[in-house]
Amino acid sequence: MGRGGASKDRESGAERKCLATGEVQPKYRLIRFVVGPDGQVVPDVMGKLPARGMWVSADRAALETVVKKGLFSRSAKQPVKTPDNLVEEVETQLARRVVDLISMQRKAGKAVAGYEKVKGWLQNEEALVLIQAVDGSGRGKSKLSTPHYGHYIGCLTADELGLAFGRQTVIHGALASGGLTLRVVEEAHRLNGVRKNEAGSGQPKG
Repeated sequence: MGRGGASKDRESGAERKCLATGEVQPKYRLIRFVVGPDGQVVPDVMGKLPARGMWVSADRAALETVVKKGLFSRSAKQPVKTPDNLVEEVETQLARRVVDLISMQRKAGKAVAGYEKVKGWLQNEEALVLIQAVDGSGRGKSKLSTPHYGHYIGCLTADELGLAFGRQTVIHGALASGGLTLRVVEEAHRLNGVRKNEAGSGQPKG
């Protein structure tokens, strides 16, 4: 981890090739997979599991292509078992990762929730990231704007944001710069690519 929450992968320029597209991308925009001792493909969202890694773009269509065409077996050069719910498991792990990171920022005093607090941070230019629940009211969300040169995260549900902030539900949140904030943005970008978003784009901006 580098300064401002920047990952070492991003700082070092580490890149890998996507199994589905053949495109070379920075590691922080891909999902790593390994083959477990039982021959089953396991998602390694944290990128820390032992064994040779196989990389797929953080994109739902790319993940579905790899599963459908059996590309994990080709990459591993051996027959492997791919769980039917692999894409959903990746989504679940990424969502948990984003929630945990936001929670850590909250405990460090670098995150707030609630319309008025978020509005205050935006007005005082304390916020680098605006977070809004994908299932929140569009009218209410439109009253707050993404910070200038900042980022927007809109791929988490109100329940997930509630977990991050220790509440039942949360619609509006904000992150200050520093700490793990840029890591939150990176992980949210991966989640947004994998998650089916029925309420419109949750693409983090910036």
